[in-house]
Amino acid sequence: MNAAAIALMVFALLVVWGGMIASMIALGRRPGRKDYPPGGTDDHREDDAIPERDT
Repeated sequence: MNAAAIALMVFALLVVWGGMIASMIALGRRPGRKDYPPGGTDDHREDDAIPERDT
């Protein structure tokens, strides 16, 4: 490996792992929503659906 390849590898590692760490920190500071809009009750549509068979 030459110096350019190593520099590119280090840059790529910093981008990928740095992005993942930054995302983890951002999600830790601002977790998901707690207030969802009304609705979303389960009406069990899948219970009345036509059965799927793998032929």
